[in-house]
Amino acid sequence: MPAARTEVTELVTGLGMLGRFDDPVAAVQARPPEVVNVADDVWERLAESVGAAAHRQHVYAAWANGGAFLRASDGLRGRPPIRVEWKGNQLAPGDEVVPADLRVDHVYLVSCKYLSDILHNVSPARLFTDLLRGGPRSNRGDWYAEVAPDAYQEVYAAVRAAMPGDLGLPPFVADLTPAHRVTLKAVLPERQWPVDALPTAKAWSCEVARASAARWRAALGSKAEQEALLWRLLRIGSAPYFVLGTSSQGTLRLRIATPWDWRQAYDLKRFDVSGDEAGQPVVRWEASVRDRATDEVLAVAGHVEIRWSHGKFGNPPEAKVYLDTPHHRVPGYITVA
Repeated sequence: MPAARTEVTELVTGLGMLGRFDDPVAAVQARPPEVVNVADDVWERLAESVGAAAHRQHVYAAWANGGAFLRASDGLRGRPPIRVEWKGNQLAPGDEVVPADLRVDHVYLVSCKYLSDILHNVSPARLFTDLLRGGPRSNRGDWYAEVAPDAYQEVYAAVRAAMPGDLGLPPFVADLTPAHRVTLKAVLPERQWPVDALPTAKAWSCEVARASAARWRAALGSKAEQEALLWRLLRIGSAPYFVLGTSSQGTLRLRIATPWDWRQAYDLKRFDVSGDEAGQPVVRWEASVRDRATDEVLAVAGHVEIRWSHGKFGNPPEAKVYLDTPHHRVPGYITVA
């Protein structure tokens, strides 16, 4: 089930596009028939959420974004939609580049992104080996054991030695069972390592970052492959779509170009990756892009955090891809007017 904030931001954005209600509370109470795929229990939760102080900022940001999209020349141009479809918690039936939350009049695809700089949350192999391609995927095993087995064993041994008493943990990290992992999660702080294990943990983190970056560079061959990866990273796909939301810099109202549009406007010069010496394994990426109209070289950058889900030594590692460049400065992200 989507979180309350997700329901608020996505549905209120759609309601704001209708243009016939005085405020979001009145729109939710009316349950307009143009907004479809919304169950009765969702409407009831939404009615509670829009009036709650905890959601007030997101409610009115979403309402303003919907109204702006109704008026925008790049958007609905003042024509109220006759159908706003909400995706909700439906899973995409295939590989979906466009992260659409709403579909308006069967044509306009809209992603609602409120205070999130995350582009992807995938397995490390999906990113560093498969390059986010569609189709068959590499085996999703323990990435740490694959790219830095010795350092992984060493950090586990350091953590095991630092544990109070006998927790019944095996001597080798490869022998950890789900029950052992639950035990470790219970005794390890979520964001800290045991003091005695800190130097080993830093060495492990650096080795994972270095090896992951090396895998990524090896998988990236030609300039065309690098360009295609950049498009996938930025979620630039064959269909244009819109992003309505907020970021740390303020309001977010963008039209996302297609590869066809992007190649006419820009030329990729370089795509670089490097491991970062951070407290957890981090790989940084940066693309240098030439603007064909001005000949200016632009930079778009981000980073990948490789970390366990559900705590240290928990579920298999995830690769969270973040965008560090402000959205309005990203080549191919066009401000909606």
